[in-house]
Amino acid sequence: MSTSTVDERSERENPGATGGTGRRGSGEPATTAPPPRQPDGKNENGSPPGPLARLLGNPRLSALLAAVLVAVTGALLVGDVGWPQGWTVDLEGPLNEIDDWLVDNRNSHWLFLYFLLHISNTATSAVDLMEGLFEALGWIGVTVVGTLVAWAAGGAGLGRRALRTAGTALGVFAVVGLLDMWDRTMQTLALMTVSVFAAAVLGLLLGLAAGLSDRCERLLRPVFDAMQVMPAFAYLIPFLLIFGIGIPSAAVATVIYAAPPMARLTSLGLRGADPVAMEASASLGASSWQRLRTARLPLARKEMMLGLNQTIMMCLSMVVLASLIGAGGLGEEIYQALGSIDVGAALAAGVAIVLLAVLLDRTTAAAGERLDAHAPADPSPLDRLRGGPLWAGIAVLTAVLAAVGGRIWDREWPGAWTIDIAEPVNTAVDWFLDHVGSGIPLLGGTLTWADGFTTHLLNPLRTALLATPWWAVLLLAVTLAWFVGRWRAALAGAVSLVLIGVMGLWGRSLDTLSQVLAGLALTLLLGFVLGVLTARVGRVERLLRPVLDTMQTMPQFVYLIPVIAAFGLGRAPGIAAAVIYALPAVVRITAQGLRSVDPVAMEAARSLGATGRQQLLQVQLPLARRALLVATNQGVVLVLSMVVIGGMVGGGALGIDVVTGLAKGDLGRGLPAGLAIVCLGILLDRVTQPMNRAAARGH
Repeated sequence: MSTSTVDERSERENPGATGGTGRRGSGEPATTAPPPRQPDGKNENGSPPGPLARLLGNPRLSALLAAVLVAVTGALLVGDVGWPQGWTVDLEGPLNEIDDWLVDNRNSHWLFLYFLLHISNTATSAVDLMEGLFEALGWIGVTVVGTLVAWAAGGAGLGRRALRTAGTALGVFAVVGLLDMWDRTMQTLALMTVSVFAAAVLGLLLGLAAGLSDRCERLLRPVFDAMQVMPAFAYLIPFLLIFGIGIPSAAVATVIYAAPPMARLTSLGLRGADPVAMEASASLGASSWQRLRTARLPLARKEMMLGLNQTIMMCLSMVVLASLIGAGGLGEEIYQALGSIDVGAALAAGVAIVLLAVLLDRTTAAAGERLDAHAPADPSPLDRLRGGPLWAGIAVLTAVLAAVGGRIWDREWPGAWTIDIAEPVNTAVDWFLDHVGSGIPLLGGTLTWADGFTTHLLNPLRTALLATPWWAVLLLAVTLAWFVGRWRAALAGAVSLVLIGVMGLWGRSLDTLSQVLAGLALTLLLGFVLGVLTARVGRVERLLRPVLDTMQTMPQFVYLIPVIAAFGLGRAPGIAAAVIYALPAVVRITAQGLRSVDPVAMEAARSLGATGRQQLLQVQLPLARRALLVATNQGVVLVLSMVVIGGMVGGGALGIDVVTGLAKGDLGRGLPAGLAIVCLGILLDRVTQPMNRAAARGH
C-alpha cells in the first residue's frame, strides 16, 4: 500500500491532523473538529463528564427526573386531584345483575347443564369420595397409609431418608390429632388430594405442549406471566361468580392457580434435555413418541418433581384461602378465629397447616432425591419390590383397611387424646401485649412500634400519593416503566392505571400501593442484608436455612396469626405479615446471586488487596445485579399478595373489599377490587420485570 493512500485515509478519519490543514499540502485553513470522545465516555483531557453532561446524555433518565419534578410540583401546587368522577364506570349494578342471572339460570341454562354443572358435580363427587375414604379408614388407617406412602416415597428401605420421611408423617398425624384438628385436616386433605391430581395433570399437559411446540410456548408464556402476578384472592372471584359458594369454586380456582408451576418446569425440563442423548435416540431410529417416552421425559423428571412440589404447596395455600368461599377445613377454622381475635384457636389450626405443609414438602422432596439416586448394582429383594409392586401393595392395603377399619377401631381421633392450647395461648398473648406491646422502658414495645410506623411512614406516604394529581401519578408510572423497560411496559402500566381509575377505585388503590411500597422497602432492606450475611457467613446460612425452609412452606393465612399476637390490628400488622412472607424468597435469591459471582473476578479483587467491604460493594453486588433485580421483582409480587390478605386484620383499602366481597358473596364490591389488585400487580411487575431483561442483555 502506498504512503499517499495511508495519508489520505488518516486525513479522512482525523481531518486537520496533518500540518493544520484540511487536505495535505493544500494550504487552506482546516475547520476545527470537536474533541474526540474517549471510549469510556471521558473528555479529551481524561476527566469524567460532569453530572449535567451525564444527565443530558441519558434521555431516559432525563425524562424520569422531569416526571418526578412534575409529580412533586403538582402535589405541592395543584393538590389532591383524584380521578375525575365523570370518567368512572359503575360496575356494581351490572355485576349484581349478572350474579342474579347466574343464580336464576344455574340449574336450567344449557351452558350449565351441559358443561359447567359437569365440572361442578365432578369436583364435588371427587372431594366427597376422598372424605368418605378417609372416614372409612379411620384415624388409625389414615395414619398407617399416610406413613407407608411417605416411607415408599423416601425409598422404602431402612435408609435414613425413608425412615426420616416416614417418621415425619407419623409425627404430623399424631400432633394434628392431639390438637383436636383431625376432622378439619381430613377435609383439607381431601380437597388437596383432588386439586393436586387435577393440577398436576393439567400442568403436565400444558408443559408438554409448551415444551414440544414453540408456538404453544409463545402463546402460554404471557398467560403464565399474568397468572404469576395475580394475588391468590383474585382467582377466587370469577369462579365464585360462576359456581357459587362451595367446593366447586374452591377446587377449580385451586387447580387453575397451582397448574402453572408444573407446566413451566415441565416445559423447562423438556427443552433442557441433553442434546447428545436426543441425537443418540434419533440415530437409533426412534420415533417422536419413542424419543419423548424414553429420552425427554426421563431426562426432565427432576424438573417435573420440582414442579409437582411447587404445585402441591400452592394447592395447600389456595385451599386454605378458599375457606372464604365455603371450602371448609383448616382455613375456615383460622378465618373464624381471626374474626373473633381468638389467637389460640387460630394457632392450633395454623400449626396443623404448617405440619401438613412440611409433610407434603418433605415427602415430595424425598421422592425427588430418590429419583436422582443411582440404582444399586446388586438389588436386594426389597429393591425389586419398589416401584409398581410396592404402590400396588399400598393400594390393596388401603382398600382392605377402608373395608374393615371402621369395624375394628373408631373413625375419629379419640377425644380423650386431645390437648386444648387455645386458652393458655390467649393468656400468653394478653400478657405479651401488656408487658411487651407497650411496657418496655425507653423502647416502648411492639404496639408502640406499630403506631410509630403507621404515623411516621405509612400515613405520610399515603398522603403524598393521594395529594399527587392523577395525571402526575400516571405520567410518573408510565415514565418509570419506560425507563426500566420498553414502550410495551409503559403501555401496560398506563392501561392498568386507567382501568383502576375507570372502576372508581383510584384512592383505595393508592392506599394499597402505599402499603405495598412500605412493605417492599422493609423487605428489600432486611432481605438484602440477610442475603449478604447468608452468602458470606457460613454460620448465618446454617442458622437461617431451617427458618427459611419453614417460612416457605407456610400458607399465607398462617402469617397473620403471629403478627396479630404481636402488633394487634391495623395496617402495620398486615405489612409485617407481608414482609415475613416475602423475606425468604428475597434472602435466598440474593444469597444465590452473590455466591454465583465469577470466582475469577473475586480472586482478582483479592489479589489486588481489596478488603471484604470493597469486594462486596465493587465486585459482588455489581456482578449480582441480575439476581438482585429478580429478588426485587419477587418481593413486589409477594408483598402485594400478602398486603391484600392483610385487609382481614385491619389493612383496609382494596384488601377489605375483596375479603368482604368473597365472604358475603358481594361481587359488585369484591370483583372490581380484585381487578384493581390485578392491575396494580401488572403495573408493579412491569416496572421491575423489564429490568431483569435489561440486566440479562448487559445494559
